Amino acid sequence: MMSRFAALMRTTAARLSALYLLLFMLGAVALVFYMTNLSVSLLTSQTQQSLNEEVASIGASYSRGGIPLLVRIIDRRSRQPGAYLYLVADPAGRILAGNVESLQPGVLDSDGMVERSFTYQRYGEQNTSEIHKAIAVVIALPNGMRVLVGRDLGEPERFRDIVRRALVLALGIMGIGAFLIWYFVGRRALLRIDQLSSASQRIMGGDLTGRLPISGSGDEFDRLSGSLNAMLGRIHELNDGLKQVSDNIAHDLKTPLTRLRNRAEAALTGGRLTKDYRNALEGIIAESDQLIRTFNAILMISRLEAGYSSENMQIMPVAPILHDVADLYEPVAEDAGVSLSLGDLDETPLRINRELVGQTVSNLVDNAIKYAGGGEGSSATVILSMERQDRNILIVVADNGPGIPEEQHGQVTERFVRLEESRTQPGLGLGLSLAKAVMKLHGGSLRLEDNKPGLRAVLAFPVPENGG
Repeated sequence: MMSRFAALMRTTAARLSALYLLLFMLGAVALVFYMTNLSVSLLTSQTQQSLNEEVASIGASYSRGGIPLLVRIIDRRSRQPGAYLYLVADPAGRILAGNVESLQPGVLDSDGMVERSFTYQRYGEQNTSEIHKAIAVVIALPNGMRVLVGRDLGEPERFRDIVRRALVLALGIMGIGAFLIWYFVGRRALLRIDQLSSASQRIMGGDLTGRLPISGSGDEFDRLSGSLNAMLGRIHELNDGLKQVSDNIAHDLKTPLTRLRNRAEAALTGGRLTKDYRNALEGIIAESDQLIRTFNAILMISRLEAGYSSENMQIMPVAPILHDVADLYEPVAEDAGVSLSLGDLDETPLRINRELVGQTVSNLVDNAIKYAGGGEGSSATVILSMERQDRNILIVVADNGPGIPEEQHGQVTERFVRLEESRTQPGLGLGLSLAKAVMKLHGGSLRLEDNKPGLRAVLAFPVPENGG
């Protein structure tokens, strides 16, 4: 139990909660003293006001009938039950009349309101050990006699005790409740942390398919677990991609590297002419260039996925880029017997990297030209156009070729994936992977759709908030 409590207190949340609980208790204690003192101060003020009214009444009686009437009034009022004190003393300080048997020494020495409360003993009181406190006004008469009119402070003191006990009890219950809530909530938080730690240990042990637990309450632990699970999913995806890339590199680069070695070995065999060496070196250079392009494409995709090119964004329309791509690939399309045309374009400005978008559209058009072609009696066509859909601008490259089966749309966007097993068409199998990475950098998406017949490659760009 103590070890669990010690572990709980080592958490930041528990320490903050304990600090808040301590501040709450200090504030509660200060509130108790403030409220009790304020209550007593109000009662004391009311007591002084009523005392002044009583003194004024007795002064009026003295003005009407002199000392004889004053003594009778004081004697009559002193016999009535209540909190008022009445006393008439001779010049020597001996008590002549009233309901006070003894006073704290020095009370009758000065006139007016007694500055501090004093102790006294009531006349005829049996319990002499009980201490009473009062405030009073002392009036000096012309013949040297003194009259004291006071009021007992027992009622304010009792009220102070009642208020203090009530506040202490209420705040004590609140404090105990706060402690219990803090402990059990902290204990639950500690259990959640232990669950997160256990799951993290399993994940660090190599189980990247594991995920952090989510209770469904939507609290900060669930939000943290959700974010970390998304991160783990992304790491798992990248690891799978890395494994796939490694396998594809081994598959796709083995052949050109073998050809390089064979050509170099063949060039070293005897009886060769200078022309043979030159042809061999040219073939080696061509294969090397292809390898360099492959690695450049891989490096570009890695940089895009890391967001290294996001600083080169600018707000501009995409239509001029499509015009440039169409002009660039029109001769290529003519040589391949493909009709390349521009459809509807949109001049909405987008936040893009011009070079990356141009390269992506060029790759899609190049792929479409390679695989375009209708059936008998139909010509191969590629249409480059733009559409608007909700808050997105779509760049569409559509062809009427054989297309791609729908179940393989997700597969072909991975690195080095080529559906043409014979590999007779030139290419690296990185074009769609590069397009996917570019769209991710732009906050958009790459979609492959059935053109019936053919394929629609769709680049969906989000429209900026101040655009469109």
